[in-house]
Amino acid sequence: MAGPHHRLEFEKPIAELEAKVEQLEAQDDHSADAREELRLLKRELVELRKEVYGNLEPWQTVQVARHQDRPMTTDYIDLIFEEFVELHGDKLFGDDRAIRTGFAKLDGRKVMFVGHQKGKTLKERTACHYGCAHPEGYRKAMGKMRMAEKYGMPVICFIDTPGAYPGIGAEERGQAQVIAENMLEMSRLRTPLVCVVIGEGGSGGALGIGVGDRVAMLEHAYYSVISPEGCAGILWKSGSYAEQAASALKMTSKDLLGFGVVDDVIAEPIGGAHRDHRQMGARLKMYLSRTVQSLVDIPVDDLIERRYEKFRVMGVYVEAAAASE
Repeated sequence: MAGPHHRLEFEKPIAELEAKVEQLEAQDDHSADAREELRLLKRELVELRKEVYGNLEPWQTVQVARHQDRPMTTDYIDLIFEEFVELHGDKLFGDDRAIRTGFAKLDGRKVMFVGHQKGKTLKERTACHYGCAHPEGYRKAMGKMRMAEKYGMPVICFIDTPGAYPGIGAEERGQAQVIAENMLEMSRLRTPLVCVVIGEGGSGGALGIGVGDRVAMLEHAYYSVISPEGCAGILWKSGSYAEQAASALKMTSKDLLGFGVVDDVIAEPIGGAHRDHRQMGARLKMYLSRTVQSLVDIPVDDLIERRYEKFRVMGVYVEAAAASE
């Protein structure tokens, strides 16, 4: 993919250097001095991207995770899977476009795919509710996972949502209940489950398809009990404190790997996944192929026991008496 059209505030120094590189390339000067200057500028650009993206603040990470050019679920479907046959509906209410499900092939292996979709155009985003799923979306997801269990297919889930849809209709149709049911059913599903946070991992909307044998996230994704704006609204009564909330929530990939909330962090191309969709897709495909292969070799009863223990130990801590003065 070509360079992104949208620049984040902290990317301005990168954009300025990129403009210089483009200007030199456009001059079509083949002299030795010009070639050397271009080479040095390109090296400087790579180093600047590494420095900036290697030291992102939590709020900057949130901005990258929400970048309008960041690859979405449908992009990865095209980049990773050889075939994809979409399945629709929850057999109860309707077909939620915020969650896409279907049969797919990963390196020749049949899998069941489930993933949030935000949409790219305004029309798509409206239809997908910006990736905020309704109860029928989570019921659709679980129905397809049960089908995968029946036919012995591994399940791959891509998480990219600011949270489950908070509207009255969603609550009337059992939003909280269906998310809780999904978490319970996923915890005992008798087939391998791999979950990857590809962008935003917000609240129960993420957990509704987020219980897996392996839970990974992309380097510049975030995974949190609540969005920074939501947290700021509760603690400081104003969304303007979102930056402080992002730091307090400890929701970056580095934090969560250290806490044991996620098992793996998948490195993004220098400058973020939005700069190179193909490279990010190749890295993600490699991770999925390797991980699925390792899980299918584990006996199902052992798989479920390990999955249970994995989530059971999260949040465990030891209280120690304060040292006597």
